[in-house]
Amino acid sequence: MTISDTPLAKSPPVARRKPPKKAPKQAPQQAPAPMPRVLQATPAGPPTLRPVARPARPRLRHKGLLASFVLVVLLPVLIAGAYLWKVAADQYGSTVGFAVRTEQMRSSLDLLGGLSALAGGASSSSDMDILYQFIQSQEMVRAVDKRVNLRALWSPAHATDPIFGLDPRARIEGLTEYWNRMISLSYDPATGLMELTARAFTAADAQHIARAIFEESHRRINALSDIAREDTTRYARQELETAKTRLKAAREALTAFRMRSRMVDPAADIQGKMGLLNSLQAQLAQALIDLDLLRENTKKGDLRISQSERRIALIRKRMEEERNRFSATGTGPSGENYAQLVSGYERLSADQDFAERAYTSALAAYDMALSQAQQQSRYLAAYIRPTLADAPQYPRRSMLLNMLAAFLLLGWAVAALIYYSVRDRR
Repeated sequence: MTISDTPLAKSPPVARRKPPKKAPKQAPQQAPAPMPRVLQATPAGPPTLRPVARPARPRLRHKGLLASFVLVVLLPVLIAGAYLWKVAADQYGSTVGFAVRTEQMRSSLDLLGGLSALAGGASSSSDMDILYQFIQSQEMVRAVDKRVNLRALWSPAHATDPIFGLDPRARIEGLTEYWNRMISLSYDPATGLMELTARAFTAADAQHIARAIFEESHRRINALSDIAREDTTRYARQELETAKTRLKAAREALTAFRMRSRMVDPAADIQGKMGLLNSLQAQLAQALIDLDLLRENTKKGDLRISQSERRIALIRKRMEEERNRFSATGTGPSGENYAQLVSGYERLSADQDFAERAYTSALAAYDMALSQAQQQSRYLAAYIRPTLADAPQYPRRSMLLNMLAAFLLLGWAVAALIYYSVRDRR
């Protein structure tokens, strides 16, 4: 039997699906905007589409931030640049460099024991420190103003350049403040070198100001040297004057004693009287010998014996009188006690000797101090003479503009960061 001849088996009936019920009609809704998709590869399958963030759009705060940048940074920089290149007057600089030199010369007094080597000289670095402060002081401004008339040199530019020019009505305080703006100082304490730059609106004026500063500084160093020399010799001079006064008084007292006692030198007078006593003593000894000889060779009652005895008595009397001059009752030529006269003379003579030695010592000390003061010679040496500029170098326009821009930009950035930090905390 073929397949076609066999009867077909009845298949089970197939269940019919009911059609889905229709949903009630609703109000049409606006379809959301399709999200942009991007292809993204997955580790287990083909790349799929993923949504991305929407593009940022400027908002009001962004516009305010940009406007603040323009007002706070860009506009002031443009105004400052226009002023610096269009209005600001050109300035010329004159540079001078100098240092204080100390020279110590040797004197012939140095051979007397080398005492001058014990004295220390003044330090030039301390002089430069004083000079550094003096150049910035009001006293220096007054001195230079009397020389070159600073207001006449710096004020004309004020009409067209009120920022970098000097107000002609400025007092000495304002002039000193403007001076420290126009004078630049550079000092190295290690080497003791100072370099100064004076600015003005013409090259010749700048050179005049620099030269006047150098001359006034030189005068101040000379004044410091004179003060140091005076301090070195003041004490020695006072001691010398005291010793001179003491010696003068001692000599006057000795002269008055001589006039009162009518004795030039009691010591010499004593020597004379002692010589007289010695002579009398020798004569007495000779007379005694002669008397003994007469007594041996002549008879008793000889006239020569009596004369010899009388001579011996006179010699003894004279010797006694001379010895009495040195006793408590002895008197000198002026009627005063001879011993007191000698004692007074010795006291006055000792005072004079002491005064003479003191005067000699004070005179030597004064000569030594004066020699030491003269050996120390300080002066201001210029290693750069005041220069004359060919082209203006001031104001430093690019540097000033860059500094202003950096300062404004930094301030604006800090303010913006503070604003956003406060906004994020709300």
